[in-house]
Amino acid sequence: MIAQIEGQLVRLEPDKALVRVGAVCYEVMLPGYAVAALGSMVGQTVTLCTMEYFEGTLGGGNLIPRMVGFLSTAEREFFERFTSVKGMGIKKGLKSLAMPIATIAESVEAGDEKMLTALPGIGKRFAQLIIAELKGKLGDFAVGTKIAGEGPAFADFQREALEILIAWGEKRAEAIEMIGLACKKYPDIRSAEGLVPLVYRLKQGVEV
Repeated sequence: MIAQIEGQLVRLEPDKALVRVGAVCYEVMLPGYAVAALGSMVGQTVTLCTMEYFEGTLGGGNLIPRMVGFLSTAEREFFERFTSVKGMGIKKGLKSLAMPIATIAESVEAGDEKMLTALPGIGKRFAQLIIAELKGKLGDFAVGTKIAGEGPAFADFQREALEILIAWGEKRAEAIEMIGLACKKYPDIRSAEGLVPLVYRLKQGVEV
């Protein structure tokens, strides 16, 4: 199984990407949050953690190999647990992940049906099923509700910045810490576009 690919992001579509690795281009299916995080990286080198599966049925005789990509190994592990819910296939799972994984994990752990039903293709009954089967199993994937050890929960723009930093190769724990430091030093920042450059400036020791 191909577990990771690194190459040039040639094209990005609403549900997939084309990544060139040497002379070969791979079509990689992506969840919605990953497409959003990679939006500004067309033409650049990206690294995706991947998993493979066959689409179709054994009896049908038309099994098509597919590759699915994620921004980190943790997100791939989350997807494996998420799709363990009865009735949640690969395609349905990818379509539903329109929000950052941390947000979805927090919603499951909190039993927040309303938040889950905001995901594409997830109705009230299915949201209840997801909570019943996964609550207590996704805590490792939720952004700890603190910033740099204290303060309020991560806001949406901070979660978005976290996903971008992970997509650019940063480790999750270090990215969370740097986001906390940046927000503490620059409390007026309210967008991922403004936050990510500040994180890198702080990391490089550059004062702004």
